[in-house]
Amino acid sequence: MGHSHQAEMLDLDTEVLHEYHREVITWVGASTPDRPRILDLGAGTGTGSLALARHLPDAHVTAVDVDEPMLEHLRHKATTLGVDDRIHTVQADLDQPWPPLGPVDLVWASASLHHLADPVRALTRARDVLRPGGAIMVTELDSFPRFLPDPAGEALEERCHAVLAERRAEAGLHMDDAWGARLTEAGFTVETERRFDIVLRPPLPAAANRYAHLALQRMRHGLADRLGAADLAALDTITAGVLDRDDLVVRATRTVWLGRRPA
Repeated sequence: MGHSHQAEMLDLDTEVLHEYHREVITWVGASTPDRPRILDLGAGTGTGSLALARHLPDAHVTAVDVDEPMLEHLRHKATTLGVDDRIHTVQADLDQPWPPLGPVDLVWASASLHHLADPVRALTRARDVLRPGGAIMVTELDSFPRFLPDPAGEALEERCHAVLAERRAEAGLHMDDAWGARLTEAGFTVETERRFDIVLRPPLPAAANRYAHLALQRMRHGLADRLGAADLAALDTITAGVLDRDDLVVRATRTVWLGRRPA
């Protein structure tokens, strides 16, 4: 998938799963002091940075990502929303030595740590930029969302997700890491772990159809050399018609850990 589709998927995740995102942002907002300085690691299109800046009107956010086009997308949205004076972007590879980023009161890492070659090293650096007593919020997903409600569709999605999990493991992605243990290893005290089992049933907004369409396209692209011909053909047929369906069900799981640097 190209950059524009990837950026759109990230934005649609926030739009479609808005109740989950609002709950997490409200929760983390209650864990920050007045006028917090926030570090968003692997910010992507800035859905977390923007939500935090809007929810906490006295917050200042530093958004870090390796992808400059994503940061440009973030800056454009920040300007549109009128929060560009409180969001600063930094292009950096978090697996390399970090530029000066602290001190901060909150580190936000949403679905980003699994991409890193050495997440514990990154978490240790995050601890070092936090003020004593500062908080870290880590969000990770067990897998990407599922959408198909019929038994044949569900079975096809399960087969596709199983193959994707194999491919992610081969690529060294840390999707199944024990993040509570990783936080402890990096010197944090884990205060809370919350699992969100998200199920959105019809009627759904049109954004959910577009979200499903992009997700299925991404799946098809990633599995072109792994799935059998029959499954690829079925996936093509489903993807072609998913924008017009009114029976989709969005199913997703997210787990959130709140940790703290000891005072």
